[in-house]
Amino acid sequence: MHVALVILGGIVLLGLLILFGWLWGASPAAMALAARVFMPVWLLVAIVNMWVGVQHAGYSVREELPILFVVFLVPAVIAGFAAWRLARG
Repeated sequence: MHVALVILGGIVLLGLLILFGWLWGASPAAMALAARVFMPVWLLVAIVNMWVGVQHAGYSVREELPILFVVFLVPAVIAGFAAWRLARG
């Protein structure tokens, strides 16, 4: 359940960044830039989530690494698709 909530949080964060891109530039290029900026920010959040799982929840890095990939990749793929679509139009 925690993984689903973190992924949902990433999608919400992506939506907020795209909204801020729209408010800032009101153009598809600004929104595409916001979607591209999301990816390294989300990678940092996913790594912090992994660190918390290792340090405080008692999981090993080996147990948390697949979770890191899933937590990062799902919102990052959505962000990549959004950036691609916004850059086109």
